[in-house]
Amino acid sequence: MDRVDKIRGPISVLNRSDVDTDQIIPKQFLKRVERTGFGEFLFYDWAKEPGWDLDPNEILVTGRNFGCGSSREHAPWALQDYGFKALVAPSFADIFYSNCTKIGMLPVPLPEEEVHALMAVAEAEIDLEDEVVRFAGREVPFEIDPDLRHRLLNGLDDIGITLQSGEALERYEAERERAGPVTTSL
Repeated sequence: MDRVDKIRGPISVLNRSDVDTDQIIPKQFLKRVERTGFGEFLFYDWAKEPGWDLDPNEILVTGRNFGCGSSREHAPWALQDYGFKALVAPSFADIFYSNCTKIGMLPVPLPEEEVHALMAVAEAEIDLEDEVVRFAGREVPFEIDPDLRHRLLNGLDDIGITLQSGEALERYEAERERAGPVTTSL
């Protein structure tokens, strides 16, 4: 997983609330287990609407309760595969939020009035180290769980976190060895 520190550049705006995971990536495209190849189906039904235009910038700014609905991991995969590295919204569905952080995508909750102000500008910077969003000469703070922040800043997914405890795991395994048939691989 790539480290997340500062994400800056043009923003994409999806001014819709209660966007569920089936709208993000419809069920008919969930037939693979790889994390890639989903971006082309992002917002599939909406992309057919006249005037639809959503640039694949690194920052997506959207409405409240983003990622609600079923808890499919494919929704963050599709957003990331499309090019987004950070999402800014007034609120996110809990499981969706967690699924984003597990793949290195940064979900940033901001007050609704700040999200609308951000939607009106062309560029922004999200600074995870300082926990602030900068745009139009402003700095808007956000909060993130310290453990999630550590994971994202260091590019650690679940396996990376586990590997940090390698010596402790080896010690545990050595201490629990018992006489008898071998039940682990060598």
